[in-house]
Amino acid sequence: MRMFSRMAKLATLVVGSLALAACGINSVPTAEEAAKAQWGNVESAMQRRHDLIPNLVAVAEAAAVSERDILTGVIEARSQAMGVNITTDDLSNPEEFERIRAAENQLTQAIGQFRTVVEQYPALQSNQNFRDLMVSLDESENLINTERVRYNEAAQNYNTIIRTFPDTIGANIIHGAEPLEYFDAEEGAADAPDVEFNQITGEDS
Repeated sequence: MRMFSRMAKLATLVVGSLALAACGINSVPTAEEAAKAQWGNVESAMQRRHDLIPNLVAVAEAAAVSERDILTGVIEARSQAMGVNITTDDLSNPEEFERIRAAENQLTQAIGQFRTVVEQYPALQSNQNFRDLMVSLDESENLINTERVRYNEAAQNYNTIIRTFPDTIGANIIHGAEPLEYFDAEEGAADAPDVEFNQITGEDS
């Protein structure tokens, strides 16, 4: 009788454990896929910005913008950002995630410097093609910010699920889940740096 009681308790424990583990069988991969799908939206928004930059620089060159180092800097920052490719598997890798975060922040800073310089050219500001491109750039940057926020929310949801009982049992035993990184902009990355126009052009103050 005592043996039967022990076996019943053991069976109850096993069944209970499996039931708890089952709570994470569907919820964990569902949350993970949602976060990874949202990361695809972030990448799409960043690509849209990448595609606009050559046209912006071409129009600026046609308008005889003389600050070659600024124009070159934007193109080089774009090239570096496009050269950083991470897969959705890398979203749990802090080092790999930091590479793309740093490259995109560098591009944001280069664009900020570009904006500061081109404001000194009234003829360029009156160019309808350039104005349309700048509007598209603004839209792209707003979209990037929006998609990053949505990705962070999806990543936070996933990270919460894999760390919260009872889903954490399935997350660790079945899925071997790792937390996803968040896309946080570096402090001041969105601010345009100060540019001394008279130093660039060689004019006297």
